[in-house]
Amino acid sequence: MSPDIYRIWVYLAETPLLWLTATLVAYVVAERLSRALGRHPLASPTILAAGLLVALLVATDTPYADYFEGAQFVHFLLGPATVALAIPLWHHRAQVRHNLVPMLAALFAGSVTAIVSAVGIAWAFGAPETILWSLAPKSTTSPIAMALTEPFGGIPALAAVLVLLTGMVGAIVVTPLMNLLRIRDFAARGFAAGVASHGLGTARAFQVSQEAGTFAGIALGLNGAMTAILFLLIPLLL
Repeated sequence: MSPDIYRIWVYLAETPLLWLTATLVAYVVAERLSRALGRHPLASPTILAAGLLVALLVATDTPYADYFEGAQFVHFLLGPATVALAIPLWHHRAQVRHNLVPMLAALFAGSVTAIVSAVGIAWAFGAPETILWSLAPKSTTSPIAMALTEPFGGIPALAAVLVLLTGMVGAIVVTPLMNLLRIRDFAARGFAAGVASHGLGTARAFQVSQEAGTFAGIALGLNGAMTAILFLLIPLLL
């Protein structure tokens, strides 16, 4: 190891920047692996990067709290990134306005199905109420899910994990499933991916088609708002 690289390593190892750097490097490596594998559904950069980081944390026996001390800088950007999803909605406002009724119908059906199906299955298997509330917002982004879960007695950290798992599954199955169903409209494919599997599904949709990714981003933002509205209505229905 050269003296310059060694000095950089010593500096990073003594600051939270180590894990921020590790996160960014893991994603760069995962992105190159995904490209080399032809963008296979199982080779999502986010999934590969998460696997690399988990392996690194286990190998170095690093507590998650220590990792998050540095990675929180990336986590902070989730909020602004979610708000920025309003940009594709504005750019495609004419197309959205033209298809507003079917989009709202699909949004409502998708949001309700995502909540009811997950909570219903977990309830049938005897899951406690804290798990049910943590599971309910699984198809939104992590910041929204964590904010919605806590007031109802759920576990924000668990909600974030369930969101990640939902996105991983969605990113893997969305393209093969849409091909199997012979759905050729990329706007519809993207919208479904955004509603069901939030950011990871949206990232996968962008790899398939710019149009699909755009409408996945629109669906992601709208689904966050719809899920929040549904959560506000739940106490009134109980």
